[in-house]
Amino acid sequence: MSALDWIVVAGYFLVVVAIGWWSKNRVHTIADFFVARGKIPWWLSGISHHMSGYSAVMFVAFAAVAYNDGITVYFWWPLTIGLGVGVGAFVWAARWNRLRAKHDVKSPLEYLARRYNLPTQQVLAYSGAALKVVDIAAKWVAISVLLQGFADIPLEWGIIFTGIATMAYMTVGGLWADVLTDMGQFVIQAVAGIAMLIAVMAELGADFPFTMWGDLPDGRGDPVAGSVTTWLIIAFLFVKTFEYNGGMWNLAQRYMASPSGSEARRSALLSSALWLVWPLVLFLPMIAAPLIVPGLSNGEESYIELSKELLPAGLIGLMLAGFFSHTMAMVASDSNVITAVITRDIAPVLAPGVRRLTERAQLTFARVTTVLFVSLSMTIAIATGGEGFVLDTVVELVAATMGPISIPLMLGLLPWFRRNGPTAAITSWAGGLAVWYVVRYIVDDATQAAIVGLPLLTSLVLYIGIGLVRPENTGERDALIDSLNTDPEPGAAPDPDPDGRVAA
Repeated sequence: MSALDWIVVAGYFLVVVAIGWWSKNRVHTIADFFVARGKIPWWLSGISHHMSGYSAVMFVAFAAVAYNDGITVYFWWPLTIGLGVGVGAFVWAARWNRLRAKHDVKSPLEYLARRYNLPTQQVLAYSGAALKVVDIAAKWVAISVLLQGFADIPLEWGIIFTGIATMAYMTVGGLWADVLTDMGQFVIQAVAGIAMLIAVMAELGADFPFTMWGDLPDGRGDPVAGSVTTWLIIAFLFVKTFEYNGGMWNLAQRYMASPSGSEARRSALLSSALWLVWPLVLFLPMIAAPLIVPGLSNGEESYIELSKELLPAGLIGLMLAGFFSHTMAMVASDSNVITAVITRDIAPVLAPGVRRLTERAQLTFARVTTVLFVSLSMTIAIATGGEGFVLDTVVELVAATMGPISIPLMLGLLPWFRRNGPTAAITSWAGGLAVWYVVRYIVDDATQAAIVGLPLLTSLVLYIGIGLVRPENTGERDALIDSLNTDPEPGAAPDPDPDGRVAA
């Protein structure tokens, strides 16, 4: 990397610091810190929702799939997300927002104590938090792999540097800092992505990408290729529908932070459209990489080598700044929502005095929790990071276990499942995780489709079946569900319990 590249990277970090300190002036309470008090415009919420799905993993693990297998990477990842978010715009987006507006909910899991019971809320909170620690560790490993490739920075130092930088702006700016960083990430990604597309077009000819398919190895233009099967794409479609509409808790926050339910729906539709179109701009150069940097033994290095081969000084720095932005924004997003879960759902059960803290003390507690959570994920990344860890974690662990965690969380919002109570919720969660363990570690030669899809399918069947044979709906639960059908009247106050939380 040249001096100009490092100047661009340094400039990016100065912007991040400025965003953090500007956002600090908008954060006075935990409502500001976690859900921006419902003041984020729908277009900014939609862009943030879209960009929160990116990290350096895309330019490491997914770049390897594009290099080795071709266009199939688009069909099993962004296409499934775009379709799933489009469905969720009409099913879940507005209901998440109304939880905040009508019930003063500040954490996606906060309503579960009232919808089911406290034990259900706690098992989902603990298992989801543990999953997120591992998920974020994979993101740290991904950015460190890119730093090694571009600047020969050791993995450990790359993780430490990026982690500290993320904590520096996240702990002061909360969700506002997160969504504004997402917006900056969107601009950087647009410039860098289009620059890479133009560079590849200049290398391969103006008729790129239409004529490259005949020059690539056979099968690179097939929707199903390599380890990707039709069943895997179908499994991902179901998993991503739940994951990106609230099962990935930080994305529920985007809907909650919009001004109203109708605006949350608009933000979801914008995110869906971006998922269907924009990843093609990013993936086409990755798919064409074998024509420019052929013979790589490790496909995870393909985007790094492509950037070195084609991009001039300055643009490499912008590309690296984009990688930082992807990872830091996603980790900041995850950290904020996990902090919300710990602060609002876990800590008050372990130490009831937390509920009686002043607003200022609660905000301090949230910021300290953010630092501790990010530090733990960095420690895990340093201890377990290595080749293959990224893809294994993201695909086999996160995607497979997200279903059992999200089924009771997501379906509990819908009126069609009002009969389902805590028995259905906990049984479906436990059954899904048990099936994942059996398929992943006991069954020989299980396919990725089975590892990803069977846990979610098991949880779904158990949840629906138990709800039918053992209904547990009550008047209070029915009232909560029905309250989410419409936006509140203008000027109506939310309905918290005396401790400032949804009544349990």
